[in-house]
Amino acid sequence: MNVLVIHGPNLHLLGKRRPEIYGKATLAQLNAALREHAAWLKVKVRIFQSNCEGEIIDLLTANAAWADALVINPAAYTHYSYAIRDAIEALELPAAEVHLSDISKREPFRRISVIKPVCQAQFMGEGIFSYLKALDLCAGIR
Repeated sequence: MNVLVIHGPNLHLLGKRRPEIYGKATLAQLNAALREHAAWLKVKVRIFQSNCEGEIIDLLTANAAWADALVINPAAYTHYSYAIRDAIEALELPAAEVHLSDISKREPFRRISVIKPVCQAQFMGEGIFSYLKALDLCAGIR
């Protein structure tokens, strides 16, 4: 099982940007937790972070033949990127949308996800565990 993990804009600022919302863990710590959990699940992961919508779409396309599933935190693109949504839909990869915070309890504009309809599940509000649960789903555990 190969899982593509994509972190969207500003996730390179984890640990610095609003730790009361996003937690104190850095992106490096999050990626280490993902790799450790993936190894335990016997899942291979490729992990990327990009602040650019087009680059995220390029990463999806470039890794589609390798990936069996997708875990994506579209971050701010969650709310309006029909381009990322369409790429996920077109590639027909089983996908899980993740968020560190609970977007359903945030500002009104953050409560809308245009990505959710093309994903099998959405995990949010559990920090790093949102990602780990998404990996579990991809591995067929949950």
